[in-house]
Amino acid sequence: SEITESNGSSSMASVCAGSLGMMAAGVPLKAPVAGIAMGLVKDGNQFAILTDILGDEDHLGDMDFKVAGTAGGITALQMDIKIEGINEQIMETALGQALTARLHILGQMNEVLAEGRTVTSDTAPSMLILKVDSDKIRDIIGKGGAMIRSITEESGATVDIDDDGTVRVFGQDKASRDKAVNMIETITADAEIGAVYTGTVARIVDFGAFVNILPGKDGLVHISQIANERVEKVTDHLSEGQEVRVKVLDVDQRGRIKLSIKELLEDEAPAAEAPADEAAAE
Repeated sequence: SEITESNGSSSMASVCAGSLGMMAAGVPLKAPVAGIAMGLVKDGNQFAILTDILGDEDHLGDMDFKVAGTAGGITALQMDIKIEGINEQIMETALGQALTARLHILGQMNEVLAEGRTVTSDTAPSMLILKVDSDKIRDIIGKGGAMIRSITEESGATVDIDDDGTVRVFGQDKASRDKAVNMIETITADAEIGAVYTGTVARIVDFGAFVNILPGKDGLVHISQIANERVEKVTDHLSEGQEVRVKVLDVDQRGRIKLSIKELLEDEAPAAEAPADEAAAE
């Protein structure tokens, strides 16, 4: 929130607006907070307490007494006086009128926003904290910081990484934050046995092809796992840069990934045959 003008207490306006702003942003508060500035005009033994003083009343009056708090109690006090002091009666009267005013203001605030939002606006700045294995930190940073620079440049978010694997992602909006988080999760993801990935053929060798399925993670499709029929030459079926769907068969203790194209062909064949069989029966 930002208070640009006030004919009274801008600080108490900031208390009210700040409370509403934090609730709107989803910041957990125990209760809404409002503030009011109380004034005093004293002549001998007679006095009058002023509620929500104007600028002139602050300038010409004898007291500027700011009271902030919730419906349940006071959270902050601040007083300036131009006389030698005040007695208990003045203090009691000022606090009583401040309570009445504070409850009125809180009622007005509650009509606008009664409780903190659990879902914030997609355009609001936000932060998300991730936890990754510490040995994945180097993957996020990349050689010479290339990977983390790529993340921040593409997403527009800021990424901070602690040595224990805590990753803090700050975005100017939800889209920026989520894009950075998705990139980090993709980089740190492990290949899952049985999962299907769409990858790119990175390199062809005599005994098969290496397919990139995740950033920095290549798996081997052995020549025997390329097609249902016998494959004599890998290049008859695959070429570098080609996009292929593969299934993870295994990941050994050294992190080497075994992939198969043939398994997917076998899995998809029965599904393709079923409609044909139904059509023939009709």
